[in-house]
Amino acid sequence: MTVKPHPRSGADEASRSDSQAVRASRLDEEPMPRRDFLGRAALWSAASAMFLAVLGIARLPRAAVLPSPSKKYRVTLPASMADGVAFVPQGRSVAIVRDADGIYAISTVCTHLGCIVKHTPEGFECPCHGSRFGGDGHVVRGPAPKALSWLALQDTGGGTIMIDEGKVVAAGTKVKVA
Repeated sequence: MTVKPHPRSGADEASRSDSQAVRASRLDEEPMPRRDFLGRAALWSAASAMFLAVLGIARLPRAAVLPSPSKKYRVTLPASMADGVAFVPQGRSVAIVRDADGIYAISTVCTHLGCIVKHTPEGFECPCHGSRFGGDGHVVRGPAPKALSWLALQDTGGGTIMIDEGKVVAAGTKVKVA
């Protein structure tokens, strides 16, 4: 014997459609289809990328480097500066040396890889790779390929000199200081 399911009554159907009518109203928002969502996401991504690109372009006219100190500056020599002893002004990469013939300026930037050399009684020594230079900047021991640069200087009077780190002069160029 088979049992047939009880047919639904008309009241059951009416109550069911009423509950669906309460759930779905024509004023309710419909869920956004997946394609519409992906299209809007792509549009917003492209707009954001364009906005950031315009900001990047707007920054181009401004310099991205910090201003460096002037390559030409005045230095007051110490009164007790001994012959053959290098005077290194604070914050500068130059050594000023006095001898019997006058004064001269040597760059303290190593010609090997750009480290700052230190003054020693024998001359200059690079702490990075061991290059040694004589008191006049010539290479005593490598790996430095060439001598330290001599820099232009001029006496401005009163124990003050003007150094130009941007201008290299021939080795042996000295200035008499009064």
